[in-house]
Amino acid sequence: METQELRKIYHRTERLTLIILLIALPAFGMVYLYHNSGSISKDLPQLSGFPNGFLMTFSVTLLVGQYWAFHLNMKKAIKQGELLEKVKIYAKATTQRFLFLFLVSISSTIGLLFSGNPFFIVVFALALVFFSLAKPSPDRMSRLMKLKKEDRELLREIARPS
Repeated sequence: METQELRKIYHRTERLTLIILLIALPAFGMVYLYHNSGSISKDLPQLSGFPNGFLMTFSVTLLVGQYWAFHLNMKKAIKQGELLEKVKIYAKATTQRFLFLFLVSISSTIGLLFSGNPFFIVVFALALVFFSLAKPSPDRMSRLMKLKKEDRELLREIARPS
């Protein structure tokens, strides 16, 4: 029974992370191509001053915040005794992390669209790095939660397609 619940939690978390990536990447890609296209007239209002600075600060704060919040939750997970509780905390922390990263990608997309500032390209690239590093896998889960060998094997088993 525990294996089925672990499998359900793992696959739900993995599916959510992929959906968020499938939304964030094309949105930024279209804005990036629009911004770099020389043949399209750009009649959009320009962000400058406070709104531009706010989006920059918001994006960087979320990048730092997602890292901090995730590792704070991982400390809580390590203290749990039961694997199921650890995985539940990990899944919640990963979901929260990906939602933070999604907000970073949306704010950098909006920032690039309206300001054309290359800073937002760098912020999105950093978000992509965190997307890549945060994607759930049995090895990452085992390492982050400092699991024993039998728990690692169980995580590898649940990660396989059913």
